[in-house]
Amino acid sequence: IRAQQTTQKFVQETAYLRSLPQGYDGDTTARWPLLIFLHGSGESGSDIEKVKAHGPPELVAKGKQFPMIIVSPQADAPRGWDADMLYKLLQDVKKRYRVNADKVYLTGLSMGGFGTFSLAIKYPDEFAAIAPVCGGGDSSQAWKLRNIATWVFHGAKDDVVLPAGSANMVAAEKRYNNDVRFNLYPDANHNSWDLTYNNDSLYSWMLSKTRFRYSEKPIAQEELKKLEGVYVAAGEDTVHILQEAGALIAKLPHERIPLRHSGNKVFFIDPGQAVELRFLTDKKGSSGFLFLGGTQTVYRKL
Repeated sequence: IRAQQTTQKFVQETAYLRSLPQGYDGDTTARWPLLIFLHGSGESGSDIEKVKAHGPPELVAKGKQFPMIIVSPQADAPRGWDADMLYKLLQDVKKRYRVNADKVYLTGLSMGGFGTFSLAIKYPDEFAAIAPVCGGGDSSQAWKLRNIATWVFHGAKDDVVLPAGSANMVAAEKRYNNDVRFNLYPDANHNSWDLTYNNDSLYSWMLSKTRFRYSEKPIAQEELKKLEGVYVAAGEDTVHILQEAGALIAKLPHERIPLRHSGNKVFFIDPGQAVELRFLTDKKGSSGFLFLGGTQTVYRKL
């Protein structure tokens, strides 16, 4: 008897609360800002009503109107948020609803504050602004947030998630990002979220932010000439930088990548992707470049 195999599928369901702004149904052409809210560990489980305990879902339940779509998913267990699951949810939400993809915002408290940092670090091209509350993250990866407006909140007396977690992320991000704020409430403990989410200035700040896109700027040919050469990384990875038709090209073993100038010795590949080359200069014109993409790598000029 031959064993039989049939194709099956495993589908993971994620429940979420959804709030649509006034006017959403009246204008079927308008696209709206989107706010993703990530709850803390105490709201995990299968009772979606628990998600209304804090933050924007609580305010919506009490009748507050927001000029944006709000999506508040529920984690099935208090183990932390799965960034890949949240990314898939975000893509599904963008397909289902009329979302302005340039105005997607992310916030969360405690476990959700950690989830906010981790999701934005893994998928930085998705968000215009983030607001982590009493969270933390991997500060060695904070450079990936360099193009995302960030406002961090924490209670100075928090003994559940120490404020150093937020402070370390803020300090690391500020080395690459000029649009970073930090509110350390002097008298707040772990509950720093009531002060944060009841302040309308947070939402006004979010709505003022648009997803970052590189813009191309002119550069003199003699400046491009200085950047030509062979560059090598520590792992012996080699890139040839040369000019073609008045533009800079990165020549790799199996591809040629056009580079577009964004100003201040920064070159990019795609306006909507956080991938760039930052050339380092000396008296001769160029000593190397810093590649910022999925990794952070220094290339030295031979």
